[in-house]
Amino acid sequence: MALKTLSTFLSPLPLPKHYTLSIFNPVSLNIYRKSTPLSCKSTHSHSPSQLPLSDTKLLSSEPEGTGAASPTRGDRFLERQQADEAAKLLIKEIKKTKKKTKKVLKVNTVTACCYGCGAPLQTSEVDAPGYVDMDTYELKKKHHQLRTILCGRCRLLSHGHMITAVGGNGGYSGGKQFVSADELREKLSHLRHEKALIVKLVDIVDFNGSFLSRVRDLAGANPIILVVTKVDLLPKGTDFNCVGDWVVEAITKKKLNVLSVHLTSSKSLVGIAGVASEIQKEKKGRDVYILGSANVGKSAFISALLKMMAQRDPAAAAAQKYKPIQSAVPGTTLGPIQIDAFLGGGKLYDTPGVHLHHRQAAVVHSEDLPILAPQSRLRGQSFPVSSKNGMAGKFNSNGLNGFSIFWGGLVRIDVLKVLPETCLTFYGPKKLPIHAVPTHEADEFYKKELGVLLTPPTGKDRAGEWRGLETVQQLQINFEDAERTGVDHH
Repeated sequence: MALKTLSTFLSPLPLPKHYTLSIFNPVSLNIYRKSTPLSCKSTHSHSPSQLPLSDTKLLSSEPEGTGAASPTRGDRFLERQQADEAAKLLIKEIKKTKKKTKKVLKVNTVTACCYGCGAPLQTSEVDAPGYVDMDTYELKKKHHQLRTILCGRCRLLSHGHMITAVGGNGGYSGGKQFVSADELREKLSHLRHEKALIVKLVDIVDFNGSFLSRVRDLAGANPIILVVTKVDLLPKGTDFNCVGDWVVEAITKKKLNVLSVHLTSSKSLVGIAGVASEIQKEKKGRDVYILGSANVGKSAFISALLKMMAQRDPAAAAAQKYKPIQSAVPGTTLGPIQIDAFLGGGKLYDTPGVHLHHRQAAVVHSEDLPILAPQSRLRGQSFPVSSKNGMAGKFNSNGLNGFSIFWGGLVRIDVLKVLPETCLTFYGPKKLPIHAVPTHEADEFYKKELGVLLTPPTGKDRAGEWRGLETVQQLQINFEDAERTGVDHH
């Protein structure tokens, strides 16, 4: 009824019954009572051949009409503009739908790895890291549980077996199942280009040997938290404040800028809470990488860190079920291991240890390494002591001058000149024996007793593969007060 009334108002002549008036946009419709010439121009010129298909159908499906109520040029222009806008909206919706479809169909190409060592899972080479039998692999893959697989090598390591996997270490030349130290280092090369928080670990028992002086080559400009591990091995009564001051002085000399320094023990959890708090404070949504030399205690530290964080973070509590494997074998971790340990974003990564040629793990047979890994507090072995082989008289008259002291088969000390009352105290593993002989007999004694009295290396077979004592260094230990101990920091 309204339409009819409007039609009558616009034209004194009634419209034929089969004509209808189409109003696309009542708000923008201009109504003139008298016929007025209307000129409309558009910045986009449209010829009939250039009009969209929808426009062509629209214009051809309706008669142009006659009289004042017939579509004017302005009406047609508005119709075309509205059709163009509708087409653009439709195209946008189609593109959005396509993008959503692509995201859904995106395939995850990340290789599944053993959660214990980070080695890529494989089913072909039984002796190689990452091996898992085909049935287990297919079953876990079917249920999307590949991240819960522990490879065969890690299972043996968890039961105390010493299986080397890094070529050139532990007296091995390497093989197809071995990973080279350079390859492990290469897996960390991406760190310098990422925004991450670096937690660098140093072994207090071998501070200078495990320090990684060129850590910035791996970490780039990322912030570093320095964590000193295994402080529970220090002799009873050690003043941790003095140790902390010494560590700060040492890193200052090495020109390494760090956010903070923490003395920790993964065994007794000393200092772990402080590290966890510092990580949460400095993480700021970034990934956290645990970095350090081989056998510095990274996996043990992560286990302790997760245990401490689990008290407040359910994500860390869940991550405790699949922790990296701990072992005395150098190269236990063979690839970055991702751990979902934070609710607030960012991942925790255990990384392969950086192998250093000057450390014992690079030359000692893997089965001898447990002997060199202290399990309890270090106790000093003083020398000379009451000798059962008749040398006590010689020590009493001339002290240690002219004697050579062997610390297992690893170290030989020739005493050139000391005061007669000088006593040497060695801090190290209990199972590492100390023997002293006159220096002129030292070479013959070493050849004869290597692998027998002087161990490690253990056994004549390993002694035959031993490269010998290659490095010669002359030390001069100074002391100002005869009542205070002179110390060798090398």
